[in-house]
Amino acid sequence: MTYVESAPAGLSPATRELQQRARRYVDDVLIPLEQKAELAGGPLPDDDVRHIRQTALEQGLAGGLHAPEHGGQGWTTTEWLLVEEQFGRNTNGISWYMPTAYNVWRSASPQLIDRWLLPALKGELHDAYAVTEAEAGSDPSGISTVANPSDDGGYVINGEKWFVTYGSVAAVIVVMANVVDGDDRLPTLFAVPADAAGVSIVDDPPFTHTYPHGHPTMLFTDVKVGQGDVIGGVGQGDDLQRMWFTEERIGISVRCIGAMRRLITETTEWAINREQGGARLIDHQGVSFPLADSAADAVAGRLMVYDVARLKESGADPKLIHGKASMAKLFCSEAANRCADRSVQIFGGRGYMRTNVAERFWRELRVDRIWEGTSEIQRLIVARSLERRGVDAMLG
Repeated sequence: MTYVESAPAGLSPATRELQQRARRYVDDVLIPLEQKAELAGGPLPDDDVRHIRQTALEQGLAGGLHAPEHGGQGWTTTEWLLVEEQFGRNTNGISWYMPTAYNVWRSASPQLIDRWLLPALKGELHDAYAVTEAEAGSDPSGISTVANPSDDGGYVINGEKWFVTYGSVAAVIVVMANVVDGDDRLPTLFAVPADAAGVSIVDDPPFTHTYPHGHPTMLFTDVKVGQGDVIGGVGQGDDLQRMWFTEERIGISVRCIGAMRRLITETTEWAINREQGGARLIDHQGVSFPLADSAADAVAGRLMVYDVARLKESGADPKLIHGKASMAKLFCSEAANRCADRSVQIFGGRGYMRTNVAERFWRELRVDRIWEGTSEIQRLIVARSLERRGVDAMLG
């Protein structure tokens, strides 16, 4: 089944070409490796990894939002979302092998950018982000990790971080810690080398999805860092993290839309060509109605996501964008889970096989309702935004 993919109105020919280039990359490079990764339990052989990274760099699909002088593409938010939507069509997290880096590096010093960001966007190393703790998940204000000033002008970090995505392979860990300044605790981001003394992985639990990298628990015991390892300045951690959360949430939202598009495409094709009871599956309302509901969810979610991009590019209030991004993540992540469940049901027994795209998405999409803020947290943010930003602003 083929189709001409839609895009927000008014895009330049170059932007539409970027969208199609990303689609071809996903179809030609990533999707063919899905079952191989699934059957291997996640990781792919080195030759496949090199091919993913090399082709991503050759096709200009790595480091999208980072500046070209740092090895990125300098995309607008809309351009980035058009590409991320395509990556969402891929299961098994295979796009995680592509060169990338977290957005907080844009606030780092030239020295940290040279040391960590430039090689990351060349595919030479990976970074990880350590925020969550055993008692501080969706509420980062509960973080207990501390950075005490040291006699040499640097800091000594102590704390434990959970669910450190990429932590099992990263060369540098972005660590959120509270700088101790008398009675004050100043949220601050630090670039901590993964091989620094006192950094250790204390648990690397298996998770529902079979992705290439883990989300280990990491312990930081008397880890020494310098003033030059601070990202963005002491006390700026909350502001930088809020920007990170906003970006991550719209990224998750649009990848959910990409996943729904693939699920609807493959499930519809199956329903058209499969016969039961003397009729095609799609002729049974028990099949066609769930597909119709999924299609409506996908279109509604896509409009929400690209509306956030429009606001961001127009210079709207960042707090309004934050609220809208939370609303998009809430809707899209919940809708994608419904879509995956419907697709599994329509495929029947085949939908319960790990070689089936619906089964893989059914497992993988579940975490999108949890990480980067649970659905419950998103509801709180949306409700507060209705109060503080106003109903018209949030619904407009």
